[in-house]
Amino acid sequence: MRMWGGRFEGISDERMAEFTRSIDFDDVLAIDDIAGSIAHVHGLGRAGLLTPDEVETIVAGLEGLRHDVAAGKLTWDPALEDIHMNLEVALRERIGSLAGKVHTGRSRNDQVATDMRLWLRRTIDGLDRAVVEMERALVGLAVRDGEAILPGMTHIQPAQPVLFAHHLLAYVEMFERDRGRLSDCRRRANVSPLGSGALAGAGYPLDREATAAELGFDGVTANSLDGVSDRDFVVEAMAAIALSMVHLSRLAEEITWWSNPRFGFVRVSDSFSTGSSMMPNKKNPDPAELVRGKSARVIGELTGMLTLLKGLPLAYQKDMQDDKPPLFDAAATLEASLLVMAGMVATLAVNRERMRAAAGEGFTTATAVADALVRRGVAFRAAHHIVGALVAEAERAGVALDALDDATIAATLAGSDDAVAAAVGADAAVAAALREAAALEGAMAACDVTGGTAPRRVAAALAAARTRLGV
Repeated sequence: MRMWGGRFEGISDERMAEFTRSIDFDDVLAIDDIAGSIAHVHGLGRAGLLTPDEVETIVAGLEGLRHDVAAGKLTWDPALEDIHMNLEVALRERIGSLAGKVHTGRSRNDQVATDMRLWLRRTIDGLDRAVVEMERALVGLAVRDGEAILPGMTHIQPAQPVLFAHHLLAYVEMFERDRGRLSDCRRRANVSPLGSGALAGAGYPLDREATAAELGFDGVTANSLDGVSDRDFVVEAMAAIALSMVHLSRLAEEITWWSNPRFGFVRVSDSFSTGSSMMPNKKNPDPAELVRGKSARVIGELTGMLTLLKGLPLAYQKDMQDDKPPLFDAAATLEASLLVMAGMVATLAVNRERMRAAAGEGFTTATAVADALVRRGVAFRAAHHIVGALVAEAERAGVALDALDDATIAATLAGSDDAVAAAVGADAAVAAALREAAALEGAMAACDVTGGTAPRRVAAALAAARTRLGV
């Protein structure tokens, strides 16, 4: 049975039929297609195109189909091309020829556009829940081991010490932005194209707004051509998903390095690790590695979707059938990646001693020492030069900055070209103050601004995140 067979005398070549069918992937729209059909039937009733009895019979049949779809009782026939035709035939088998009236005033063009928006709306809701679980895992780890001190990096080199909680909360910020982008996409996608017909609008007095309200949409599309051909919401969702995958990939990259014995910052639990078929010693963070790989696939799917659309004239084109596999896969990949990464993060064992030792390497507190001089009136450029000289002295002596003796510090200050610095060097208390600033705790405490790594600031940020996430 074909929706469009009236003018055709021959049958479709099997190669063409197989090439154009979409039931292999659009069956996930079944629940959404039924919901859209029920609302459309109610609209046909309001327009006087169906009698109340006909509406009741059709809706009952569709409700039966919805129940069977949810229970997994329906089998899809690949010969029926797509989910829309499969459901129409299934409805016909239950209520007879009356099923043929359901498609009055509707095209598969506005039908699938509606289904996609309904599917995306509920999918985004599910993704939001998964992102929240990821955030909760990060916050939970920050509560448990956030007082550990991590070497903050720039250029993959030791830069300044930060609290581990501060580092984890940076990812919470990323994922909060992901939630915002998905929410924005949901809002823009939540308008109904139903009633746009094939491209010019339905030829019957349908109350599009009432049908949209029944489906939970915020309104209707303003232009029928755009209504059936718009896939901005697909691109926008995939862009948000791809960026969230990038955030996950960045975290996954760090976990792979942190769990390497040369770092030893964390130990991945056995439940989120795999071994080697050849090397008995191996313990691999495979989920993190796969997240990195899958992020590349999702980025490729986004690029493919943009490329698919770039040359399409108005209105609907068959090319758009290929919008579904990349969107469906991207959403499923993000959800699975979020869940596995949340589990991995929640079960990480943290080695605070190894983190602290690494945080003290590379003279990471040098900036704090320079800042301490500035607070005593030394110009920052002069302070920068002085502390650079102190770092060189410490490097030659093989000690940390906070282990330099009074004489070395005083001589370096006295030898500065900066008059203020030279004068400061005469103060015996300065050496002790600079050593205090050069300690890990002193360096972090000095970063006492909103968003900084000072313990009290991190504690406040962590408390706010716990309140927001309910943990």
